[in-house]
Amino acid sequence: MPRYRLTIAYDGTEFHGWQKQEPLAAHVPAHLKTDPVAVPDAPGFGDLQTAGALAVADAPGSGDVGERVALRTVQHVVEDAVRKTIREPITLVGASRTDAGVHAGGTAPGGEPGGQVCAFTTEPDEARGVGWPLARGLDALCRALNCTLPDDVKVLDADLAHKDFDPISMAASKGYTYTLHIARNRPLWERRHVYHLWQELDIAAMSQAGWRLIGEHDFASFAAAGHGRQSTVREIHDCTVTDLGAFEDGHRIRIAVSGNGFLYNMVRIIAGTLVDVGRGKLTPDDMPRIIEARNRTKAGPTLPAHGLRLEWIRYA
Repeated sequence: MPRYRLTIAYDGTEFHGWQKQEPLAAHVPAHLKTDPVAVPDAPGFGDLQTAGALAVADAPGSGDVGERVALRTVQHVVEDAVRKTIREPITLVGASRTDAGVHAGGTAPGGEPGGQVCAFTTEPDEARGVGWPLARGLDALCRALNCTLPDDVKVLDADLAHKDFDPISMAASKGYTYTLHIARNRPLWERRHVYHLWQELDIAAMSQAGWRLIGEHDFASFAAAGHGRQSTVREIHDCTVTDLGAFEDGHRIRIAVSGNGFLYNMVRIIAGTLVDVGRGKLTPDDMPRIIEARNRTKAGPTLPAHGLRLEWIRYA
């Protein structure tokens, strides 16, 4: 049974994050009971996935029924494309559960394609015409999947993985970037990928503050409430702040953070804290104090998701 590893890029604007979600919403009119939409895992679900939110009559009641809404997520879209391509039920496992609005795709250290990493296992049976035999090739798999995927997701690379490959537990390090657009007027063409600020920032001070984050620390001050992790200790390998130069009527600043793992909203909180340093609300010398406090209220704001991008994931 071959196990395939995919590296994918996506524009997260119209997704409710990476992970599949099927929450139970409020009651809706009873006519759904007579004209339900397909259940998410039923045949043909992929044809309806682009609707963004799918409903199905779910709960009995006096005139009303429950509405189960399958939110549009990257995992669901890619998993459905794989199922259509190989005509076999599979489970897709992704390395990073990016939030709604967060993007993925870049260049990994060494020049390889970067982005989200996911994997699935097939059981090829040529007699039944299912699965993806090795003989068909990896390039052909990429092309087939990209012909099925919507325009905001793309498979960058496919390769054969070890049968025990786990994209989550085997990840050695990850790299994220957060991009700021500094200008009097808001950007137009890349408004979904940068966070607009009109005030100039002290990049040198931000760089010094980022350097203070490097190393293994308890990053509880940089984790959103309800992060769900038993330990908030993580190691930051690098944190840099770079002026990318002129864009449209302003200029861009990019915060790049890499480490062995990240807590919920951690990079967005780091970015917000560094922006506060750039504005003069905090100083680089405040960073050790914020770390030691282990208190979310001591760090800066959580910046919006659309400026964040998962650049790469590295495996040992």
